[in-house]
Amino acid sequence: MTSERRDLAEPAPGPLSGILIADFSRVLAGPYATMLLADLGAEVIKVEGPSGDDTRHWVPPRRGDTGTYYLAVNRNKRSIVLDLGDAEDLKVARALAERADVFIHNFKPGGLDRFGLGYESVRALNERSIYCSISGFGTAAGASLPGYDLLVQGMSGLMSLTGGPDGPPYRAGISVFDVMTGLHSAIGILAALHHRDATGLGQHVETNLLSTALSALVNQTSAYVAGGVVPGRMGNAHLSLFPYEPLPTGDGELIVAAGNDSQFRKLAAALDVPELADDARFATVGRRNDNREQLRPLLLERLATRSAREWFRVLSDAGVPCGPINDVRGGVELAEELGLEPVVRAGDVPTVRNPIRLSETPARYDLAPPALGEHGDEIRAWLGLASPAHEGSTP
Repeated sequence: MTSERRDLAEPAPGPLSGILIADFSRVLAGPYATMLLADLGAEVIKVEGPSGDDTRHWVPPRRGDTGTYYLAVNRNKRSIVLDLGDAEDLKVARALAERADVFIHNFKPGGLDRFGLGYESVRALNERSIYCSISGFGTAAGASLPGYDLLVQGMSGLMSLTGGPDGPPYRAGISVFDVMTGLHSAIGILAALHHRDATGLGQHVETNLLSTALSALVNQTSAYVAGGVVPGRMGNAHLSLFPYEPLPTGDGELIVAAGNDSQFRKLAAALDVPELADDARFATVGRRNDNREQLRPLLLERLATRSAREWFRVLSDAGVPCGPINDVRGGVELAEELGLEPVVRAGDVPTVRNPIRLSETPARYDLAPPALGEHGDEIRAWLGLASPAHEGSTP
């Protein structure tokens, strides 16, 4: 695997240029957060144990010998192998912590304390450091619980909301709370960096998957905490809106998302049943929701007269939010058709574009996801420490 070479001491371009991140995280939440920050110019040093990040080996699918999971969240980083149980490697880890603007990890709470890399120890080395800890269930009674996304999907209530009303609960198709926790971690780090600009002091940023999940369930958790309602599975239907789900047509399903009265009026007109918008049973969001089982067959009768592809064109032209159900290839191809340029190359590896567009300081994609320990000699030299005889710059 090759990467564009750039001197470690030379800041990368971007709004976070000059920010050094010591990334002791692995798998998804932490690596996703640090990749987003690296795209924006931060210098990220990925610290891996001798066997490397687990996702390197999560195959299939793979590109060459590397899992595509790993490639998804590790561009724009440099890799060094450190065995924290080795005194010399631990010396390198502490030197890195002392130099870093941001130290991030997802060890179990307290797991780094025995190496002198817990929050208080790193703060003693560098009071300006932003120290970000990611856990599954926080640092109190849930500290010992393993932080796997699937467990949180089940334990948070998400799976109780996903699937058909008469079927089993389902997990989401991605590790949704890992990704969201990564986003929250990045936001927390940026907020702490802004605070440091004003005060000169770092702080401890803590995120956990369960708190992220409860926040991310938004209207569903609010239904319980504010309304005393425990929502359940409704398949693809929406708790508070109708029509807001995939609906069958004469050929295939089409997602129809008429989220307000104006959009429903446009839908009724485009389906050639404008009278439905004036029917007292369906005239408002609340009434349509209350009477969805009466409204549904009236809509399906009209939708059955054309294919999903035809209705997509007709309804879109009428200003009704709607869309097909694509596979992942279809989603990427749609983004390409819309001019979003979703695929960018990081070194020689195709990756998905950072979704943040900045007019003056765009994201960079100059380093491929690193091979294990690829930059070990370079990083040690930059820290002023000798490289071990067994590790070269490109294993």
